[in-house]
Amino acid sequence: MLTFDATASATSHQWRSGAPSSSPSLPRSTALAVAVSLPDRVTALSLPPSKAPFLSRLLRLLSTTGVLASNEAGIYSLVPLSYLLMDGILVDGDASQAALVLCLTSRYHMVAAMGLADWFKKDIAQPMLSPFEEVHGAALFEESMAVLDPECDKLFNEALAAHDHMGIGTILRECHGLFSGLQSLTDCCGGDGTTARSIVKAYPHIKCNVLDLPKVVDKASSDGSVNYVAGDMFHSIPPAQAVMLKLVLHFWGDEDCINILAQCKKAIPSREAGGKVIIIDIVVDSSSGQMFETQLLMDVAMMVYTRGRQRDENEWSSIFAEAGFSDYKIVKKLGARGVIEVYP
Repeated sequence: MLTFDATASATSHQWRSGAPSSSPSLPRSTALAVAVSLPDRVTALSLPPSKAPFLSRLLRLLSTTGVLASNEAGIYSLVPLSYLLMDGILVDGDASQAALVLCLTSRYHMVAAMGLADWFKKDIAQPMLSPFEEVHGAALFEESMAVLDPECDKLFNEALAAHDHMGIGTILRECHGLFSGLQSLTDCCGGDGTTARSIVKAYPHIKCNVLDLPKVVDKASSDGSVNYVAGDMFHSIPPAQAVMLKLVLHFWGDEDCINILAQCKKAIPSREAGGKVIIIDIVVDSSSGQMFETQLLMDVAMMVYTRGRQRDENEWSSIFAEAGFSDYKIVKKLGARGVIEVYP
């Protein structure tokens, strides 16, 4: 009998490559939900009984590639990676990444990616549209996308929210001085406010604004700990001692990034008064081992979806200078991402 055993893997598997090592936070119902026999699983998924042997082969592949763990008794257990693909489970505060995986494997992504060959052959006038824009008729973040294809817009927004939530627990733990001296913070493109609420929970004295488009803010549920602002970072950013851009700038080309950073500079005080912009984003680095491959894969993803890119330190430095900033510091590199402070 094949069963999924949630509790076995919660204590026997640890995070690798510097990721969190604490056990997942499991709802009371989780063990019952995943500790089932293969026939029960086939029934739950409404699969024909004839497909049970094929499901067994799929599980064997998943265990071989590290998505699941297995033993000689035919027990398949969850590991940290697969915990992050399940709803209702937190690992070090990181919520499910299922929405991101579903997005990256959706027809919306595949159609755009499969059009790369034709896209490369076209001599496209500036501003150059991304493959996604060519296929779907609008940029990923345009308000019109919600009208043109509500299903696509919903899928991508859920994926972005999942991606944005990833790693804030690690950042708070590893970058002790990043927020401790701040009195106020504006989180640009802060979505539903999950990241901002995590910061306020760790540093209750910080007054935190969450800036995002009206369509995002209108759906956000507030507990009163942060202040939601509907707006556009290209036009105005709520003033604060620091402005945070977490996984934002890689979606935009250099000129747009310079314009965004210029608005950030207007929103913060001088460096002497503690003013800074906090950027959490990929810093491409060929010496980063296995993370370098991840960084390059994400760069190509940006090429397919957006007009943006992933940047190395020299490219980051250049746009900081163009936007009028005097200095910057890479505070820490966490996996594929870097934490950067930029000073006016």
